[in-house]
Amino acid sequence: MGLTKTNWNYPTMIWFGTGRINDLTIACKQLGINRPLFVTDEGLVNLDIVERSVQVLRQEGIAYSIYSNVQGNPTEKNVLHGVAHFNGHKHDGVIAFGGGSAIDAAKTIAFMSGQTRSLWDFEDIGNNWTNANLEGIAPIIAVPTTAGTGSEVGRASVILDETLHTKKIIFHPKMLPGIVISDPELTVGLPPSITAWTGVDAMVHSIEAYCAPGYHPMADGIAIEAIRLIAEYLPIAFKDGENIEARGQMLVAASMGATAFQKGLGSVHSIAHQLGALYNKQHGLLNAIILPYALKQNKSAIEKKMVYLSKVLELERHGTDGIIQYVKTLRNLLNIPNTLKEIGINEHNAAEIGEMAYKDPSTPTNAKPVNAKDLECLFKAAVTGELNSL
Repeated sequence: MGLTKTNWNYPTMIWFGTGRINDLTIACKQLGINRPLFVTDEGLVNLDIVERSVQVLRQEGIAYSIYSNVQGNPTEKNVLHGVAHFNGHKHDGVIAFGGGSAIDAAKTIAFMSGQTRSLWDFEDIGNNWTNANLEGIAPIIAVPTTAGTGSEVGRASVILDETLHTKKIIFHPKMLPGIVISDPELTVGLPPSITAWTGVDAMVHSIEAYCAPGYHPMADGIAIEAIRLIAEYLPIAFKDGENIEARGQMLVAASMGATAFQKGLGSVHSIAHQLGALYNKQHGLLNAIILPYALKQNKSAIEKKMVYLSKVLELERHGTDGIIQYVKTLRNLLNIPNTLKEIGINEHNAAEIGEMAYKDPSTPTNAKPVNAKDLECLFKAAVTGELNSL
């Protein structure tokens, strides 16, 4: 599979296969982009994969510039500076290159490039998205270099509001990239830790989507297959980062997880969003640590689904407890800590985090209804490691 080049359209056009970055100029032409802004993050901009990618543009005489003032948890300031760069250089489209942070920032820059309202006027609340000027949204090509967030197939971005120290979701259907170039070769250089954190992030997306209430069998089916792929290929990609087959399957699984969570997410993200804003920790790492505690708290609502999932994964122990045991074993294999305390997060502001998490957009689609106190208890358990307290 890893060496096969193929295209599919779901939920957007995806060009998959090794070497597909060489088709970047073709993608620009198909979307009518003549002067792309290449958006990446401050950690990627000096790496060879960026130079290799922009060289494709240079060879075809396409004028571009690079914007890389994007931090690990992208901020309003990152976005607005990017919009100023976009308009100042008279760009007409965006190439979103990198992990979830870079792609989220890039999509928001493309969206805001022709808007006159404030960024927060488009927070994913009610019908805010209908206030956008459709003509002011630039076309987007997404090139993921990590297999985690799946932002390349999403219609929203997570942006940090530094004033309120909270993450907010910006949403519009036209934020969905027009073409995704999914090239496994671009992920070969990922360090094992990033491979692990982003990989489990994709698994959390899939598990929370699968557990979200409501009837959405398409999302459930995609989520189950994504989990199966991650279970098989993440350990391989972690151990052998140059395994193209594993890298390719993880890219696919990440996109599948993000497609599935159109159904909804849950309390893992409710907590992780707040901790990312307050402590500037990597999102996938936070999700990976919190996951088993959330599964335990949600057990009464997800047991039947976890029985089925444990059979899909061919586990000896079935049900929620079997999945929790599997996740803990996988985390140990990937050198992921068991508690938030191990990454420098304590419980002194637990009540505040519980209140903030309750207001998060992920909370209403948690597997079962939870209140601020429930989320406070979940956070405390993830700090201390007291699984049985839930």
